[in-house]
Parts: sequence; C-alpha cells; structure tokens
Amino acid sequence: MTTEAPRYPFAWEPPMQVPQALQGLHDKSAVQVTLPSGDKALLVTRYRDVRSLFADHRLSRNIARPDAARISADNDLFTNPHIDPDPPKHTQVRSLVTRAFTARRIEGLRPVAQEITDELLDAMEAGPRPAELNEAFAFPLPIRVICKLLGIPPEDRSHFRASVDGFLSVSKLPPDEVAKARGDLFRYLAELIESKRSTPGDDLISALIKVRDEDDNRLNEHELHFWVTGLLIAGYVTTASQIGTGTAVLLHHPELVKEIRDDWSLVPSAVEELLRTQIMGSSVGTLRYAIDDIPLTDGSVITKGTSVLLSEEAANMDPEVFDRPFEIDIRRTENHHMTFGAGLHYCVGAALARMELQVATESLLRRFPDLRLAVPGDQLPRALGGFMEGFTEVPVEW
Repeated sequence: MTTEAPRYPFAWEPPMQVPQALQGLHDKSAVQVTLPSGDKALLVTRYRDVRSLFADHRLSRNIARPDAARISADNDLFTNPHIDPDPPKHTQVRSLVTRAFTARRIEGLRPVAQEITDELLDAMEAGPRPAELNEAFAFPLPIRVICKLLGIPPEDRSHFRASVDGFLSVSKLPPDEVAKARGDLFRYLAELIESKRSTPGDDLISALIKVRDEDDNRLNEHELHFWVTGLLIAGYVTTASQIGTGTAVLLHHPELVKEIRDDWSLVPSAVEELLRTQIMGSSVGTLRYAIDDIPLTDGSVITKGTSVLLSEEAANMDPEVFDRPFEIDIRRTENHHMTFGAGLHYCVGAALARMELQVATESLLRRFPDLRLAVPGDQLPRALGGFMEGFTEVPVEW
C-alpha cells in the first residue's frame, strides 16, 4: 500500500493555527510532498539541514530544467532561462544590490517610514469604522517605502497590486490571467527603466541602470529587469502581508498586546517571533534541483536529480532549536529563525522589512490603545492559491 505525498503548501486550518502538518515532521530530515502542479518534491524539514543547504552549491536554483518539478501548472514562477541564479554570477550581481540595503541606509529610511505611517494612521483614524487594516495601512506603507527607495513615481503605485497578485498566483488564476498580469507588470517596469535611463534620479533603479550601461559584464539587460521586478515584489507584498497578519495574530492574543504596552522594548522581539511563527510566503520559492548526491543529518541522501524545497517554516518549528516551537513567545531571546533564508541567498531586504514592521507595530498599538479585531480571529480569511498566505482581510475597530 502506498501513501500519497501530502499537498504543499500546507493549509492554515483553522486560520490562526500553525499548520498541523508541520507537527511531527522533524522525525525525518526530509519528506516527499506534492506541489500545486502535481509534481513531487522533497521537503527538507530540520533546521540544521535547511541552514546548511541554503549555502550548498550542490543545490542549484536553476529550476528551468526539463526534469525539475514545477511549482504550478499555470505559472512558471521563478523560472527564467535568461537568468543564471547560481554562484558565481548570482553572487556578483547580488553584491551590487546589497549596497543599497546597508543597515545605515535602512536606518536613514526610518524617519521616512514613520512619516508615512503617521500619515496613513491619521487617515485611518478619520475614516469609517471598522477599518480594513490591509487596505488602510498594511499594504500602502511598504509600497510607499519601496517606491521611494526604487524611485517609482507615487502616481504609479496603483499599477502594482493587481499585477503583483497575478504574478504570484500558484493556482488561484488561470494561465491567461497570470500571463496578462505578468505582461502588465513587465511592460510597466520596462517603460520605467527606459524613462530612468534617459532621466536618471537618486534612486536604486537609476543606480542599477548605471552599472548595467557602464559595464556590460556585470549586469546584463535581463538581469537588470529581473532584479527590479524582484526588489519591487519582495519589498512590497511580503512586508505588507506580514504587517496585516502579524497585527491580526497579536490582536487575537490580547495578553501579548498588553505585554508590549507594558514594555515597549518588546516590539523588536515580538516582530521576530511573529516572523518565525507566521511566515507569509510558503517555501515554494526555495525550490532547488540537486546536481549531486547530498547527505542529510538523519543519514538519508538527497539523490542527484531530485527537486528540493528548503522548508523555512518547518525549520522555524524545529524542537531541537526552538523551545516550545509552536507557541508564540514574544520574549524569546535566541530567535535565529529562517524566514529570510540564509547564506548566499539571505534576503537582501531583511533589514528594511524589520524596520518597517517595528515602526508599524509600535505606531499602531500606540495610536489605538483599544485596537481590536472586528470579527473573531478564527473567521479571518487566509489567502489561497497564491505565493503569499496571509489574511486577505483584517477588519479592526477601536
């Protein structure tokens, strides 16, 4: 008798509870799962294995291979035959982008984020109640910050949400709608790049164009468009989903909100714990392809030619690393979670996301001392069929 490999991403049912499927996974280093495409992949579960494999050159990020698993049957997400996603090329290009995300530069953006936050909260306070937190605050904040960093005109922000949502569809939209969303997004960004090429500004896109045009060997035109798209999406939708969902989880646990209000120095550790337990993107984005045999900590071996997912959420729940891993402990001090990846592929925007989450969380709780969910937390709808898994609506009142 054979057992069908469980479907992945795992379901958040009930929506406030970490997927049950993550419990008991750590008995083995890896388990087979079924992707939305119907293809099979090996899900690596243990913290030590996941951390190690993020830096292992025997796992290639190039999944545009005929025998590699597909994430979706309707969307060739993360496959681009024009991009070399592996070292040394990827490392070389990545180093150009990370210069824009230094801790000093990100801290310099904190007053900007605070100003935008205060402006959005003013409007929310003056508006109708209950308010929908995603629309009023969680999504507008990061898109305004990333647009400022990238140099995208304010009047163009409205282009993004529908296009990005379609671009990240795994099974929610049919192929023609995915293609339309992708075409709209790519067309807009291509026009923006050409506009900045003729009239550069003091922004990250202009800086990348300058690198591209002055030294063709360091960044080609495909890579330029790839990185601009990636920075826009990663700097916007992940942080937006984390703000909305993290706030909803906090409000579902008023005892945690009280702890923070009694000691505001807990905001950074609360943000980290919500990042650990409420990871917004499933690990489909970590799909890799083994180009050699790789041993794991339980003695099993990933065989050459296997498609592999590095489960950041399972690593974040590994009982060998995290005490009471399924509980939210905002006073957790050792919290080296894997939500931003690790090694060569550690998220370049991690510091920016952390800064925005800290500003958003503290500002919301200070501005609205009686902030609460307008519906029971267990009734909040989770996103289905997309790369992101946060709550699609978070109605709040005060």
